[in-house]
Amino acid sequence: MSDSFSITHTITSIPNIPFGTIASSVCGKTYTVSLVLIGDAKSRTLNHTYRNKDYATNVLAFPLSETSGEIFLNLRKAEREAKKFNHTVREHIIFLFIHGLLHLKGFTHGSRMEGEEKKYMRRFKNK
Repeated sequence: MSDSFSITHTITSIPNIPFGTIASSVCGKTYTVSLVLIGDAKSRTLNHTYRNKDYATNVLAFPLSETSGEIFLNLRKAEREAKKFNHTVREHIIFLFIHGLLHLKGFTHGSRMEGEEKKYMRRFKNK
């Protein structure tokens, strides 16, 4: 695992996912990423506080500086919505992590971001 990646808190078991490798690939080796695994209540609170949206979301990404950021990933929501996206739970968690990383890199929703998501999913969904 990369020295610039840490998992801050776990709430449930997570599939074996190379989070550090994915983070380094998407954001670069010098970018520091912190991953916080949360549930619905914390997700809803953060989403309300920072986005004024009153519902639990699947992933939130917060850039902290030009070289660091923090991703909050709601595993329970990811588990519930995986089938809707035709993903396994593991694939959906990888997708959401990639999605958050791309936001940290400055991407906004749209076709360019979707293309990047597909590129990284092809690379990491089976690793």
